Amino acid sequence: MESKVAELPLTDRLWAWFEANQKPALGFAGLAVVVGLITWFVLWQREEKSNTANDSLSSVLVAQLTGAGARPDTVESAEAYLKVAAAYPNSSAGARALLLAAGNFFAAGKYPEAQAQFERLTRDYPDSPFRPQALLGIAASLDAQGKTEQAISAYKELTTRHPSESVIPQAKFALACLYETQQKLELARDLFAEVEREDRMGSLGVEAGMRLEDLLAKNPKLLPSTQGPGKASLQLQGK
Repeated sequence: MESKVAELPLTDRLWAWFEANQKPALGFAGLAVVVGLITWFVLWQREEKSNTANDSLSSVLVAQLTGAGARPDTVESAEAYLKVAAAYPNSSAGARALLLAAGNFFAAGKYPEAQAQFERLTRDYPDSPFRPQALLGIAASLDAQGKTEQAISAYKELTTRHPSESVIPQAKFALACLYETQQKLELARDLFAEVEREDRMGSLGVEAGMRLEDLLAKNPKLLPSTQGPGKASLQLQGK
């Protein structure tokens, strides 16, 4: 009998197995259906939660833009974003809400509060695409509080660990300004030249070029080691 079963086509052999193991097979099939339903429900619930979170975040944004709610760039609007972040943790909308809350605190001059929320984003959302922006926010908050050495360390860590991120020119520019204030002029010169080169078509690149030109004009001794890093140094060498 077993040899005959083995000679049957695949579909017939499966049916023969099903006939011989009907109860276990039905149980397995039922379990598979239940698992499938649970998986579908979890995915659906996750999508619905994400949609709801995005809707809540959008409502706060709209209220800001239309003036129907808290005024832009105020502590009140930051608190509104924090409510969204608290209501929808572990969601992309929650991460965005934290970033916006931190930005509003910063704009309102509440730099310790801004720093706290930027740090919360990096801690609670380590894989978020907003993490580099939050790291820049931490450094800027430290800078705004006059914690220069901590700010320099934060900017340097950001540029070293995330060299390809879009926020790097801003970090380098801010770091160059701090170095210039500390009279570390060679470091400032090199960073201004990098920003000018990396953001040649952007406003930040233009600003960096102007700062570099002014720096070289005031400190001619920096000229010999600036062969070719940026247009400002080339212009000065031609004078």
